[in-house]
Amino acid sequence: MSLSYVLMTSARNESKYIEGTLNAVVSQEILPQKWVVISDGSTDGTDEIIQKYANNYSFIQYVRSEPNLERNFASKVFALQIALTIFKNVEYDIIGNLDADVTFESRYFVEILKRFESNPTLGIAGGVAYENHGGKIVPLEYSFDMNVLGANQNFRKTCFEQMGGYRPLLRGGEDALADLMARMYDWKVRSFPELRLMHHRPMGVGEGHLLKAKYGLGRLDYSFGYHPLYEIVKCISRLKERPFLTGSMARLLGYSMAAIKRESLAIPKEAATFLRKEQLQRLNIFSKTK
Repeated sequence: MSLSYVLMTSARNESKYIEGTLNAVVSQEILPQKWVVISDGSTDGTDEIIQKYANNYSFIQYVRSEPNLERNFASKVFALQIALTIFKNVEYDIIGNLDADVTFESRYFVEILKRFESNPTLGIAGGVAYENHGGKIVPLEYSFDMNVLGANQNFRKTCFEQMGGYRPLLRGGEDALADLMARMYDWKVRSFPELRLMHHRPMGVGEGHLLKAKYGLGRLDYSFGYHPLYEIVKCISRLKERPFLTGSMARLLGYSMAAIKRESLAIPKEAATFLRKEQLQRLNIFSKTK
C-alpha cells in the first residue's frame, strides 16, 4: 500500500466509549503516521485514558484543549485545527477525522486506502455507521453517493486543502459542508456500505430529546440553503425514522420557523447555490422514476 494516512479526534467526556476507539485504531493492519487525540475540555477521565495509550504507542499524540466558555458545535472544529498544525510536519496522503465513540474491524483503514488508491477522483471516503436500536443493528440513513458521515470522514489531502478544510459552524454540520464543498470542486464523495463502523453513543435519549434534535436539523437545513420542496420531500421520505412521524414534523417545523424568521445562511453563498442546483436535479430524477 503506497498511501499513508493520519487521524485526528476531538473528544469531550467520552470515557465510556473512547477506549473502544483507541483499541480499534491500534489494531489496524496499517497504522496511521500520526493520530492526534484532543481532549476538548473533558472532565470525566477521558484525558487519563488517552494519555495511557499515548504512553504506549508512539504514533498517538495526546493534546489537552480548553474549550470556549460558550459551548457550541464549532468547538470541535477549533479543537481539530490544533491537529492540523501538528500535521504540518508529517508526510501523508489521506487525513481522517474520527469520532471517539466508534469501533471497526482491523482491515478498515486498509480498505479505505485501497479505495483512494483505485480512484484518483475520490476526495472523501468512509464506511457506513450502524447503531444498536433495541438489539437490532441498523445503518444510519444518508446518501451514500453524496455524503460521508462525520463519525469518520477521510479526505485526500489535496481535496482537503482545496476546499479549505473544516469550517466552524455554530449549529454544526461541518461534515455536511465538507461533503458539499468537495462535490462543488468536482471531487467524488462516497460512503461504502461494505465498510462498517459501529456508532456506540446513542443519537438521543427519549423522544423529547430526539424531537428537539430533529427541530434543530430543520433549522440547520435552512441555514444551508435547502430548497423548500426538497426539504418537504426529504421529511416525507424519513417518516419511518425514530421518532416516527413526529420526527419529520419537527424537522419541517424547524425549517419553517427559520424561514419565517429569515435566518441567515451559515455557508458560503456559492455553496448554497450549488446545493440547490443539486437538489433540483435530484428531484427531477426522482419525478421521472415515478
